Amino acid sequence: MELAIDTADDMAAIGLSLDGVAKAELRWSCPRRHNAELLPAIDGLLRRAGVTKNELTAVFVCLGPGSYMGLRIGVTTAKTLAHTLGLPLVGVNRLSLDGWQHRGHAGAIVPVHRAGRNDWAWAAYRWRNDAWDELSAPMLGTADAISEALPADALVCGEPDDALLAALGSPRFVRGESAMRRPAGLGELGLAQLQSNGPDDAATLAPLYLREPAIGPQGG
Repeated sequence: MELAIDTADDMAAIGLSLDGVAKAELRWSCPRRHNAELLPAIDGLLRRAGVTKNELTAVFVCLGPGSYMGLRIGVTTAKTLAHTLGLPLVGVNRLSLDGWQHRGHAGAIVPVHRAGRNDWAWAAYRWRNDAWDELSAPMLGTADAISEALPADALVCGEPDDALLAALGSPRFVRGESAMRRPAGLGELGLAQLQSNGPDDAATLAPLYLREPAIGPQGG
């Protein structure tokens, strides 16, 4: 049974999967309370699913970009659990996870989310030859910069707003419930990465920050 942890923003999420197939999940509003609420939530989910920590076989964690403090707590918790239980650990970047659920799209998949200072975090992916290919690595950019780089066949997903979509020329996009990241996706993508690349090195695994916070914890 694999455990997935996503604390990239104020909607924390955890899930349990078996060979990448979702078995249980929990999402809840958790603004600046990840430190107090994450471990009790994991314990509660395991208890409701009738699973003990000793039955876990891997830990998958969302690396961000996103909330500075939320990511630190999520990644640290994942590393601690993996080390204590002797489990493989896999980190998945948030933009890859945002795009993964739309991999049925035949063209490029471009996840975006706000990163402050008029910047957007974005990347580009494509599902081809039964592989998840990274076309553009996660980076920060203005709406104009993304517009210039946006492939003609792109599907924009993640958290675009009306102003960004207008600046991009109203491309094909998906928002709302159908665009929401879910622990099930983290379970699938985490397992795919584990099978393809093996576990990450817990000693060096770190949150993905595209910009260090100027003063104190910030999003992005």
